[in-house]
Amino acid sequence: MEESKLIKMITNNPRAIAYINNPTDEMKLLAVKKNGLMLEYIKNPTTELQESAIANNARAIQFIDNPTEDMMIKVINDGWVNLEHIKNPTDKVVRLALNQAGWAIKYVNNPNEELQLLAVRKNYDSIKFIKSPYESVQAEAVKINYDALRYINSPTHTTELIAIKNNERAITFINDLDKHKIIEFLKVNILVIKYVVKEITQAELEQVLQAALSNEAVEEQYVRDFLNCSTIDKHSDIMPIDKLMFIYKHGSKKAKKIAVDEKLKLI
Repeated sequence: MEESKLIKMITNNPRAIAYINNPTDEMKLLAVKKNGLMLEYIKNPTTELQESAIANNARAIQFIDNPTEDMMIKVINDGWVNLEHIKNPTDKVVRLALNQAGWAIKYVNNPNEELQLLAVRKNYDSIKFIKSPYESVQAEAVKINYDALRYINSPTHTTELIAIKNNERAITFINDLDKHKIIEFLKVNILVIKYVVKEITQAELEQVLQAALSNEAVEEQYVRDFLNCSTIDKHSDIMPIDKLMFIYKHGSKKAKKIAVDEKLKLI
């Protein structure tokens, strides 16, 4: 077939390059400029062909055996998802993708701790793409958003405590909940009581509160949460505790000072 007719065929449908024996350089270049993915059907492509292909379609890099770092950077600048199509990305390229979106970690083989941290700091929920996140990575993710706990298959106890302290609703993502854990969680966030009030006795709760509130290092938020917790109230049928009196009897100087301040707010 005449070369002009072949070129017209490629112009109309670049996939025609796959069925042409010994295509000319002009035909090859035309095909990849029309559809970069046609690089798949070109043997031993020149650098010019490779660059033209990824300029048209970044995904064409999957058909380049040894792309240069500049080529990799080009396709990542077109979108972090293109990391999926790069066989052996350099560290610089991986970081470039992660700086765009933490979710790019799903395309990184055996990411180290530093890369995992980079991912979750960008998008906390990218932890769902990390098979065995380091404890530091787990902690970082739940610090940003307690919701990250739902994506961690085997969170450490420290990770659970951080998530609970961040938001009491994190308790809904804990599968192996037992009395010991409930008590530990109440020590860091008293509002957990809303979810476990039927799982703990008043005596057990008072023991937790006494230990927490008598501590001179008790956090201000803990005291205020306790005072404003509607689940615990002197008129409650389940947890009838006079909160102000409890702090008066068992609270540290710091706890009492915070309680006075909180009471004055209500006046």
